[in-house]
Amino acid sequence: MSIPRGKLISVGGSEDKGTELDPKFVQKEQLNFFEFGILKRILSEMKGVDSKVEVITTASQIPEEVGENYIKAFGKLGCLNVGVIHIKKREDAQLPEYIERIKKADGVMFTGGNQMRLSMIFGGSDFLKIIIDRYQNEDFVIAGTSAGAMAMSNTMIYQGSSTGALLKGEVKITTGLAFIKDVIIDSHFVTRGRFGRLAQAVAGNPGCIGIGLGEDTGVLIKDGNKMEAIGSGLVLIFDGHNIRHCNIADIEEGQPISIENLVVHVMAKGNFYYLNERKFYTDAAETVAT
Repeated sequence: MSIPRGKLISVGGSEDKGTELDPKFVQKEQLNFFEFGILKRILSEMKGVDSKVEVITTASQIPEEVGENYIKAFGKLGCLNVGVIHIKKREDAQLPEYIERIKKADGVMFTGGNQMRLSMIFGGSDFLKIIIDRYQNEDFVIAGTSAGAMAMSNTMIYQGSSTGALLKGEVKITTGLAFIKDVIIDSHFVTRGRFGRLAQAVAGNPGCIGIGLGEDTGVLIKDGNKMEAIGSGLVLIFDGHNIRHCNIADIEEGQPISIENLVVHVMAKGNFYYLNERKFYTDAAETVAT
């Protein structure tokens, strides 16, 4: 695959309703947004406050409320050219109005919610093909928070409780939107204790790099490779390329998994990680020096 001209911005999210599939998790009755620092960065990677942004609410169970909150949030930053696209079923993704709006936007923002809705509704659609084409060939930004971040890769977690995550079969994988390959992205990573969930996902797919995003934290990926940590929290990187022992293929469903030599990096704001080289850098100066 050619090096994409566009940029991906994956954000760990906050308390978006509909994201958590663990039945024991009680969702707070409020909708928060990640800090304006990340929104500002998203705009700066487009055309600043003059950017034309389309917010795609497909993953959310409360799309009108989510869309309105994003309009207000971007508006406080001075960006007033923000549209909201409520695609609720596959037929909506073929509407000429929405396709034309995507062709004219500087970037899109996929909201939180249920990532399965994104793969189910957009998979194989002209709407998705246009977004991928613009990302590959233009200075186009694709941002996503929570479910919108998790759906960015071709390999996507769609289910898995935190408590049973290191038991075989607890973590469910399917195909995402495939903006980027060979990574697995998990959100709400720190507060919901998803270390085991991502570890199992990477153990079963060791060719992928696992990216665990905390709240109010994200990664900016350029050239489909150069990843910068942004926001106030932590990003965990799981590298399974050098796993020596893993019993996941040989044990029964529900049995505990053992993994040897799973490499973990912890990134804070300003750190870099190059996905293809699997190399950690402390800052931009170090990436240039090497």
